[in-house]
Amino acid sequence: MNYILNPWPWYVSGPLIAIVMAFLLYFGKTFGMSSNLRTMCTIMGADKFSNFFKFNWKDESWNLTVVAGAIIGGFIATHYLSNDSVTDLNPTTITELQHMGFENAGADLVPQEMYNMEAITSTKGVLLLIIGGLLVGFGTRYAGGCTSGHAITGLSSLQKPSLIAVIGFFIGGLIMTNFILPLIF
Repeated sequence: MNYILNPWPWYVSGPLIAIVMAFLLYFGKTFGMSSNLRTMCTIMGADKFSNFFKFNWKDESWNLTVVAGAIIGGFIATHYLSNDSVTDLNPTTITELQHMGFENAGADLVPQEMYNMEAITSTKGVLLLIIGGLLVGFGTRYAGGCTSGHAITGLSSLQKPSLIAVIGFFIGGLIMTNFILPLIF
């Protein structure tokens, strides 16, 4: 029997994130997805090619539970906690997305025009994945962490560099959404 439930509201999930952050701060640990990528690359032998990957990955292996939790949590959320409702988008946003070629804006979790197998295996899709991946990788390395690390761990521990990075992430997102994305589609 498959029960469809509403996603957890902010007043449940927010305090849970705060409790996890309190534990991480207490134990002197930081949270972020990009550090997991570094750990996985080191485990797979990247330390033979770059000094950046030369570190004791076993000290950071605990953080790989974040990857497992994201995968398991995503599966549980989409299969058991989703209520199959359409995303409530602003009518202006829907019109703008339709002008870019997105026919069913908000109907799915991600737009099928970008994320179906045909789209991601096309020349344009492969180029977008490669260029986007390189830019995200460079940005993460340059900023000293990813959006989740800076926005959750950095801001909760009142780090000024994280505040600057998060402001930069938002500015970059606005530029991408309003200027670059319309050129691509």
